[in-house]
Amino acid sequence: MLVQLKSSDNHQFSAYRCHNPGAKKGLVLLQEIFGVNQYIKEQCELFAQEGYDVIAPALFDRAQVQVELGYSAEDIQKGLELRAQITQEQALLDIQSAIEALGHQAVGVIGFCWGGTLSWLSACQLQGLSAASCWYGGGIAENKDLQANVPVQMHFGELDHSIPSDAIAAIRLSQPAVSIHVYPEADHGFGCSHRFQYQELAYQEALRSTLAFFQEHLRTV
Repeated sequence: MLVQLKSSDNHQFSAYRCHNPGAKKGLVLLQEIFGVNQYIKEQCELFAQEGYDVIAPALFDRAQVQVELGYSAEDIQKGLELRAQITQEQALLDIQSAIEALGHQAVGVIGFCWGGTLSWLSACQLQGLSAASCWYGGGIAENKDLQANVPVQMHFGELDHSIPSDAIAAIRLSQPAVSIHVYPEADHGFGCSHRFQYQELAYQEALRSTLAFFQEHLRTV
């Protein structure tokens, strides 16, 4: 269901929430550059079925509300234009609001593409998190020297030219405590079944790893 949130700078925005009545753990799920579209909603529902109270903040609301893009060249260009209108600081304010809205003792964050980078930044800069899973975040390498406050895992595709092997190696060198998974024959966006880059085996392996990671680190009393 759609809910309304407010950030500390009084920005009001929407979020897609899948509330599992029995959930004792929360999860903030961060979008790609395509908005809170069908894929993001499906991922929210998947994690809710796994026992999480899930919320996906509509980070594009600062530029345009109700953005749900597809994966055509035109949609990619539109998504890049929208992302350029939102500062990193603004996105993090909205993510912090989503963390607080969940109200759980244990909250994780997971993000894909742009959201993967924001998951890493959230792990380093925000309060109230217990763990972060970052899927093919293209901006992680340039922020590799930040220090995470919570356990972090990362997932990359070996064939992802936007995140080459030397960038992943640099992240490994700077972040020896981070669990980094690289999937052969997987490209950028391998976890999205709506994209031609979808790679079923890599997605299932990354999902299993993510669920096990959160099971380990999102502990409640």
